[in-house]
Amino acid sequence: MIEVLSDSTTLDPGTAAALADSLQALSARITAAENTAAFTTNNVWMILSAALVFIMSLGFSCVEAGFTQAKNTVNILFKNTVDTAIGIVVFALFGFAIMYPGTFNGWLGFADSGIGLNPPEGYEPITYASGNYTYWTDFLFQAVFCATAATIVSGAVAERIKISAYFIFTLFLTGLIYPILGSWKWGGGWLNEYGFYDFAGSTIVHSVGGWAALAGAIILGPRLGKYDNGTPKTFANSSVPLAVIGVFLLWLGWFGFNGGSVLSADPELISLVCVTTALAACTGGLGGMVGGLIAFKRLDLGMVLNGILAGLVGITAGADQMSPNEALFIGLLCGLVVVFAVIFFDKVKIDDPVGAISVHLVCGIIGTLAVGVLGKLAGGEQFVKQLVGVAAYGGGAFVGSLIVFFILNKVMKGGIRVSAQHEKEGLDSHEHGMRGYTITYEE
Repeated sequence: MIEVLSDSTTLDPGTAAALADSLQALSARITAAENTAAFTTNNVWMILSAALVFIMSLGFSCVEAGFTQAKNTVNILFKNTVDTAIGIVVFALFGFAIMYPGTFNGWLGFADSGIGLNPPEGYEPITYASGNYTYWTDFLFQAVFCATAATIVSGAVAERIKISAYFIFTLFLTGLIYPILGSWKWGGGWLNEYGFYDFAGSTIVHSVGGWAALAGAIILGPRLGKYDNGTPKTFANSSVPLAVIGVFLLWLGWFGFNGGSVLSADPELISLVCVTTALAACTGGLGGMVGGLIAFKRLDLGMVLNGILAGLVGITAGADQMSPNEALFIGLLCGLVVVFAVIFFDKVKIDDPVGAISVHLVCGIIGTLAVGVLGKLAGGEQFVKQLVGVAAYGGGAFVGSLIVFFILNKVMKGGIRVSAQHEKEGLDSHEHGMRGYTITYEE
């Protein structure tokens, strides 16, 4: 039975105090319920985003296997499968604590939680990260980013690197190079204090992977026969349909890559980020098509596919800062540039079978610098900050990777490159004892 009190009703002090306490308790319960609902929604979105980023490893596998020769298909798939496993495990053991050390000098630190996955002292799920996600979700989302940076290298060094050398390098990249560099911005380090901006990793993920790929390609040298006659030789792709599937898987995963980088389930910001991501991918593909027509006088599907990826890489640094029109421009620019970047690297005889360096390094730089030219942060001061960040990450990632590859090449018997015989006959049969494609004919 509910009694309605009129305005003239007078409550005795004891009843009034009890009623006030009841209302206060009810308000607290409502607030707690709202916080729990928001926390759950945020966390679910972050887990979903991590799953979308995780599926990008399959996208890279398909792109790289499709763009390389059939005799190396198993090798490509093996590398992409195992380096994902290595990247997540190593990031759990060391990388996460290095990338997010807490209070540190801004250059290098290690979390007090120690080796392995250990929540900070006094950990409470709903208060961690302002109630946006749990400690475990935080790790998982960051771990799949780390694995993405590792797999970028695979395509650029494809068809000629010893798989043992590749996996050793992956250990260093995911356990040291990427986490240390990532801490400079996302871990609250010196570049974060300086004002450098990289929303979802055009530089921190893609350019770092691209610089590492460039270092590996330089130490390895080109594939046999690639530049023998002065003109770059085109090797037969194993499966163009597989490459197309890979690009669309990557495009799908990018909605989690960028959308998840909002770090909450903020509906307005997620919507904007996903729209700018989609638009940049579209104009990137169109830019790749136009660039292919200009450069090769044909409708080059490979350049359209790399153009899509170039647009995605380019928008990643400022996906939350750009208007739709600015996203369209960034994607178009990156799609055009990636075509001529591929041509440039061929001219200087840096062999990159899938165009990873052009897509991730070159367009990562363009996208990062675009934050200082377009969008909400545009201005001369911000452009300088972006330029400093690009230079710092370039120096750290390239020099660090070059040192690791150089040492491996010196200490490993026969260097990090497979023998000429194995390269000619294919890595599948020599390193894996199986073929990616087996065609049988009926008698």
